[in-house]
Amino acid sequence: MCGIFGVQGVPGAASIVHLGLYSLQHRGQESAGIVAIDDDGTARVARKMGLVSDGFDGATVGSLDGSLAIGHTRYSTAGSSTIDNAQPVLVRFRGGHIALAHNGNLTNATELRHELENEGSIFSSTMDSEVLVHRLAKSSAEAPATKLAEALQGVEGAYSLLVVIGNTLLATRDPRGWRPLVIGRTPDGAYVAASETCALDIVSASVVREVEPGEIVAFDGTGIRSLKPLDRKESRRCVFEYVYFSRPDSRVFGGSVDRARRALGRRLATECPAPSAELVFSVPDSSNSAALGFAEQSGLPLELALIRNHYVGRTFIQPTQAGRDAKVKVKYNAVREVLDGKSVVMVDDSIVRGTTTRGLVAMVRAAGAREVHMRVSSAPITGPCYYGIDTPNREELIAANMTTEQIAVHIGVDSLGYLSLDGMLESVPDGPRGFCHACFSGDYPTPPPTDPDKLRFGCGC
Repeated sequence: MCGIFGVQGVPGAASIVHLGLYSLQHRGQESAGIVAIDDDGTARVARKMGLVSDGFDGATVGSLDGSLAIGHTRYSTAGSSTIDNAQPVLVRFRGGHIALAHNGNLTNATELRHELENEGSIFSSTMDSEVLVHRLAKSSAEAPATKLAEALQGVEGAYSLLVVIGNTLLATRDPRGWRPLVIGRTPDGAYVAASETCALDIVSASVVREVEPGEIVAFDGTGIRSLKPLDRKESRRCVFEYVYFSRPDSRVFGGSVDRARRALGRRLATECPAPSAELVFSVPDSSNSAALGFAEQSGLPLELALIRNHYVGRTFIQPTQAGRDAKVKVKYNAVREVLDGKSVVMVDDSIVRGTTTRGLVAMVRAAGAREVHMRVSSAPITGPCYYGIDTPNREELIAANMTTEQIAVHIGVDSLGYLSLDGMLESVPDGPRGFCHACFSGDYPTPPPTDPDKLRFGCGC
């Protein structure tokens, strides 16, 4: 997860980044930050715990002068949720300053960190992202893009990065293209880079193109340049971006998230019908489009049976189980007039740990539902992710430890149906090839870390 946003070439760049971060809040709720570079090369930073709306008032944003800025909303797959681990990272080195915002997870960060520590590097955070900062500072290359290319040699795993060196903004993706990153342009000609296109919309920027896997794009006062120093590898775009992560009004990896989720829902209705059901509803909001697709295909009426409190954030990306449990209790409420006496289909995008789902099913039954048929618009999640999702331990994954029938009993539903892996991959844009589905299939594109628990020191996002 994590959201990254950068802009180059317009006065008051920090205010544009601030707006962009609002549209990327769904990608990270733990902390937010902005680094701005003024015309004299002075770097200023503001980082706050919590939501974008919690920490950045007009005075704070206004104090961040300059026509170049990057921002970050953090979701930690590893490492503690503290201000020390908030991003963007800003450091000063012999060549000036480096600022970095990272979305992804580096699978060999532990080994790289040990190498740097043995050479005398001192770390000030527990983020894997700081490994990249040290490698940038050590590079002997002159040009910013070349310096970044040198720093990324030998780095494994998922990364979409925004890096500032001097007055140059750099945007890059790993050679497999796990996480999205798109380039846009504002009406006054400023270049923007963002995790999702919905963040371009809020600043009235048009889409130029995606950053290609293995590409480094440089933005400065002379325009835009591309460097492709990293050998492109077999595509491994994260299919979960379509299933859950991204906003439905975004286009990621060149495809519409809303259209993908509707297609997932239609395929789910075909593979896992519920003949006795009288209506279908979603677990809002990430499952809304999938429920629409299920309703379209099945002919069942779509109802608003669960109401979400929009002042409560996403439960999945809470850093602790206690936080997820507490959020569920205040996040949803059932509509008794819709559910009472009915046989219903409840559509959700995934079941990870099962605790949220179990609580929701109990809520729906308490509202009078006669039968509850659970339908999931993704395959069962049976393995940990090492590329940016907070599921590092197999013991936490309900589908890795129970059969579908056992899960149905555990969460309290009359029937449970998952979308097949083939059905999921065939439903997303440009599928079925080119996607990472390791958490569903066990097919990991890179060797798993030798000590997965050590990823806990790490993810910057």
